[in-house]
Amino acid sequence: MELIRVPKVENVRLEDRLNFANPDIGTLYLTPTHVIFVESIVKKEHWILLTHVSSVEKLPTTASGCPLFIKCKHFLHVTFIIPRERDALDVYLSLNQLSQPTKLNDLYCFFYNAQDESFNRSDGWSNFNLEQEYRRFLGSDESWTKTELNSNYNICNTYPSTLFVPALANDECLIQSAKFRSIGRLPVLSYLYKNLAAVCRCSQPLSGFNNRSLEDEQLLQHIISANPKSKGELYIVDTRPKINALANRAAGKGYENEQYYLKAKFHFFAIENIHVMRASLNKLLDACNVKQTASEFPSTIGASNWLKHVKSLLDTSDFIANSVRDGTSVLVHCSDGWDRTAQACSLASIQLDPYYRTIKGFQALIFKEWLSFGHKFSDRCGHILSDMRETAPVFTQFLDAVWQMHRQCPTEFEFNEDFLVVLHDHIYSCQFGTFIGNCERERNELRVNELTYSLWAYLDSHVEDYVNAFYDPILDSNDKLIRCDENFLNVDTSPQRIQFWRGLYNRHEHLIHAREPPERLLIQGKKEIDSLASVLKALADSET
Repeated sequence: MELIRVPKVENVRLEDRLNFANPDIGTLYLTPTHVIFVESIVKKEHWILLTHVSSVEKLPTTASGCPLFIKCKHFLHVTFIIPRERDALDVYLSLNQLSQPTKLNDLYCFFYNAQDESFNRSDGWSNFNLEQEYRRFLGSDESWTKTELNSNYNICNTYPSTLFVPALANDECLIQSAKFRSIGRLPVLSYLYKNLAAVCRCSQPLSGFNNRSLEDEQLLQHIISANPKSKGELYIVDTRPKINALANRAAGKGYENEQYYLKAKFHFFAIENIHVMRASLNKLLDACNVKQTASEFPSTIGASNWLKHVKSLLDTSDFIANSVRDGTSVLVHCSDGWDRTAQACSLASIQLDPYYRTIKGFQALIFKEWLSFGHKFSDRCGHILSDMRETAPVFTQFLDAVWQMHRQCPTEFEFNEDFLVVLHDHIYSCQFGTFIGNCERERNELRVNELTYSLWAYLDSHVEDYVNAFYDPILDSNDKLIRCDENFLNVDTSPQRIQFWRGLYNRHEHLIHAREPPERLLIQGKKEIDSLASVLKALADSET
């Protein structure tokens, strides 16, 4: 790592788009991990993690100095106006170098020391076990079994080492199915509902126009047979627009041929690819960064199509969840099965299982569907300098969809909005090793559980900050969550119910649409009431 060219610059002006007239003046410090701005008069400090920096733009010099416009991955936008152009150039070059490491083991998590925290480096890494999570919802059902075929990542190096498959499927069936699926991501169990209908996931088949695999067809038949209460059919949910799936056939991929999968019913959902989503979020953020009236804001947000894409996600998950609740197993895939597939399976699981609406359960869901099944966090989040065409806000969009559910059903979730925001920020911060790498195998090779701290340990130590005051779970006599139809989460996907998430995208601009959302005011009010109740109780106890 090169030395920082200029560690300190004085008389720097800090501007944001709401504070051009009276910018703060202070000293800018550049460290190997942070940009720190200290205001001269009140000595207030502003810290920006370098791993949160998305881009730095050197704007034309003005009479006030040379502006550096910084965009961050957690949606902070600031401008530092530096008096001397030479200092500005040095800061610009240093920021670009330090915020874009070229190797994963140069990331912040491998140097971070949680000396001010109450947890240790070993804490959190054993919070979740994939097999235990499957046993939780499989119970005594014997139609599904664990296979060791991928224990060394031989069949699929982006899948977890532990897989659950139909008990009727032999090893040869699984091996040949993997060969027929893109990147070896064969159909495996994602979640089993209490009526024995399953959510399964995979990647697209290498079907082209005429290719087939008898073993893959047999595996899907075994999935149908594992659901004795079904009508002998399977829904295949292809999350892509059908025209995209058809285009992939020309490249030897595509989707299952209807004449070979006779008991399958095909459903296409128009969730767009990562390139469309990346452009859509950029338009959304541009809309947030343009001066406009309150009446103009909704139309510019709508023009980004971001809310339309979130609605597509919720439409897909709602179809999957309702199909499974009605007794039909569903196989979900997109192209490679690590973006749209992870989104759809996760959201459907939240609707089906109240455990995934708890703090621990939501973390377990992320561990299973995203970390274990190989969502490409480092590529999609741009953790290191690489092909920017691989970056995409896939996990951001998933959290947005969860927030939409939370907003509609606030008493159904144990966690609050802040929990989702903190999760989002630490996906990009690289402060913890939990989300470093693109799959389980890569994280094992990087030894993140030995060399870095776990985000789960951090969340455990601050859990009181993330509890939803309005959570109202349905419990049995042993205080366990009940898995029942009454706990199915119904989601209204009407366009008017899909809202802009100001608490994520605009949270750094406190004056924009300044009215606090009602739920935040209610939570604050409840905290104050609880505090007063504690004081009254203490006074009463002292009198006795």
